[in-house]
Amino acid sequence: MFPIIGWLVVLGCVAGGYAGGGGHFGVLWQPFEYVIILGSSVGAFIVANPKHVLAGAGKGLGAALKGPKYTKEHYLELLSLMYAIFKLAKTKGMLAIESHVERPEESSLFQQFPKFAGDHHAVEFLCDYLRMMTLGTDNPNEMETLLDAEIETHHGEEMAVANAVRTMGDGMPALGIVAAVLGVIHTMGSITEPPEVLGKLIGAALVGTFFGVMAAYGFVSPLANTIEQTANADGKYYQCMKSGLLAHMQGYAPAVSVEFARKTLMSGVRPTFYEVEEAVAALPPV
Repeated sequence: MFPIIGWLVVLGCVAGGYAGGGGHFGVLWQPFEYVIILGSSVGAFIVANPKHVLAGAGKGLGAALKGPKYTKEHYLELLSLMYAIFKLAKTKGMLAIESHVERPEESSLFQQFPKFAGDHHAVEFLCDYLRMMTLGTDNPNEMETLLDAEIETHHGEEMAVANAVRTMGDGMPALGIVAAVLGVIHTMGSITEPPEVLGKLIGAALVGTFFGVMAAYGFVSPLANTIEQTANADGKYYQCMKSGLLAHMQGYAPAVSVEFARKTLMSGVRPTFYEVEEAVAALPPV
């Protein structure tokens, strides 16, 4: 939502300033200049990126428009789930969670937390590491290395989309110059025309430079930053699980392990200690 508002501000200020200075909007309507710039930008984007980045571009755009996926309610539910799992493991042993981990879609424990249960990637991430713990993995340092590697891989996939969009934005001013040069070439072919005709042709050529620069720095590059920031914010969901799992492996009580996890969250989505305490107190007995 906020990128759309920002884009409207960019358009409003540019158009308002142009009109305020006496500019005529009809001169800016140069569809073939736009075809050259936008079409070649999309073509270069396709050439420069592998299939999985191209497929993720639409998803990245949607995420940027909607904002971070995980809210304070998501994190409160996640912390409550981890508390329930750690408490069950502490009281009845790690094998007690095996049936929940192997079939999370059928687990009565996971179904108490619908936001988490509906996130396939998060369920898979948590269950994979809990399964390793049930199989006897008990070295927190080795587990941390593996967690970091997987989180970095997942984050790298998200960043590939942001970097691809940013690279496209960086190239648009140059493609605007290409459109402008082609316009100048067209103008030179009409050099014998009267000044009023040449003026329109030169103005049309300069529209390419204008549009390439505005599209790059007013729209595409800011969008890349939004995609990156959204991915960074959503990555905290997995950092939260990582901290909780490692604290549990080091032998801390469930409430302390959950507090380790809570402390990794950004202030805007972090539940308070007392909110977590109230939420876990309302959980049914394991």
